[in-house]
Amino acid sequence: MKLFAVGSMVLMGTLVAAGAAWMMFGRGKAVEAKGSAYDFSFQSIDGEPLPLKGYEGKAILLVNTASQCGFTPQYEGLETLWETYGKDGLVVLGAPSNDFGGQEPGSEAEIKEFCEVNFNINFPMTAKISTKGDAAHPFYAWVRAETGAGPKWNFHKYLIAPNGKLVGSFPSTVKPMSEQLTKAVEKVLP
Repeated sequence: MKLFAVGSMVLMGTLVAAGAAWMMFGRGKAVEAKGSAYDFSFQSIDGEPLPLKGYEGKAILLVNTASQCGFTPQYEGLETLWETYGKDGLVVLGAPSNDFGGQEPGSEAEIKEFCEVNFNINFPMTAKISTKGDAAHPFYAWVRAETGAGPKWNFHKYLIAPNGKLVGSFPSTVKPMSEQLTKAVEKVLP
């Protein structure tokens, strides 16, 4: 009987934790924002202008990244996604951010080196940005204003169609090579 009670408590704790994670990270969904992602520009991790308009006609997966996060291993999946679908018109764009848990404290040079050395990243990266609050990059302020929500943690993914429309939002828990994300990408490839 005692073993049953302990097992029940463990199961209950697991269910509560899973429910909290579901509420915190949600599930991927289709979204539609007015306007165009092409109205926004970033700075590259190397300090060069990086206007999203330069990717017009391609699908873009924009991901806020961090080097010291439990989701950091998703860099590997993002690189695989880039290698798999880049030739078909997908751009994976990493946007380092220190907003969640202070998990991206490094400089652009340190972030770039970390990504190259640990994950052999070849997809484009922006300079470090903020995704929330008054200091949010204009793209993220637009997403929040248009959809009522922004990223809740690192490695949140926004899918932009070749016409510049925001068409998908995927939380950290959705892995880059998951069927859910790859099907959404395939649906919007040019």
